[in-house]
Amino acid sequence: MTKRRSSLGFLGMFGRSGDLRELDAALRGADLHPALVPEGVKLTIVNLMKDHWPDEPPPDAYRSMAQLFAYCIAGPETFEQANGTERRLDAERRIEAALEAGDSFDAQIVLMALHAKLISAEVVERYGVRAD
Repeated sequence: MTKRRSSLGFLGMFGRSGDLRELDAALRGADLHPALVPEGVKLTIVNLMKDHWPDEPPPDAYRSMAQLFAYCIAGPETFEQANGTERRLDAERRIEAALEAGDSFDAQIVLMALHAKLISAEVVERYGVRAD
């Protein structure tokens, strides 16, 4: 099996790869404009997804990941205004579980937001997120 490759495109002649287009759509669906996320962060996210799901991610993977990432960036109140209480509570449960597990896909997404300096100060304070 060949490894899926990600591509940003080149001078408008070659399009973005499907995984990056799907990520952009998922970010928009979570009310996070893709332009607010640096391309290097997006490439890292899709590579984390490839590591976690070597064949293909499940159909809901991009949406689920984007919601967690958007929560980390927007913070609880802004995220809830755009996505609703149920999704906010789900994201909070996932962060708590990720911090307990320490090394999970969700923990890697939270850590990516932290290292990229995109994470909300409120999320850092609320959950004590830090990189050791």
